[in-house]
Amino acid sequence: MHKPIIALATACLLLAACAKPLPPDKAAYAGEWDAPTMALLITAQGRVAYKRVEGSGSTSIKAPLKAFIGNDFVVGVGPLSTTFKVSVPPHQDHGQWKMTVDGVVLTRRL
Repeated sequence: MHKPIIALATACLLLAACAKPLPPDKAAYAGEWDAPTMALLITAQGRVAYKRVEGSGSTSIKAPLKAFIGNDFVVGVGPLSTTFKVSVPPHQDHGQWKMTVDGVVLTRRL
């Protein structure tokens, strides 16, 4: 009866250990970003939570950050990963932080 709980706890610890902190040159990526159809949380410790609504369906991911490739970032565990395409990296626009991920302009919450 305790074996499933121990296995789940071990899996959670392994997932948490896989996160890589954001490199100093990518610190501006950290924060809560949103748009009407997308929400993205990137922590300084390298955890990512993502949700996107398209039509009547939605996609969500909660996983560690694996790597940056240029401005893009890869999220996942082992061979299961997703690359987020960042066409416009974090920048200030009229006093607000913005970035464009997978074609969606996101604004960072304060």
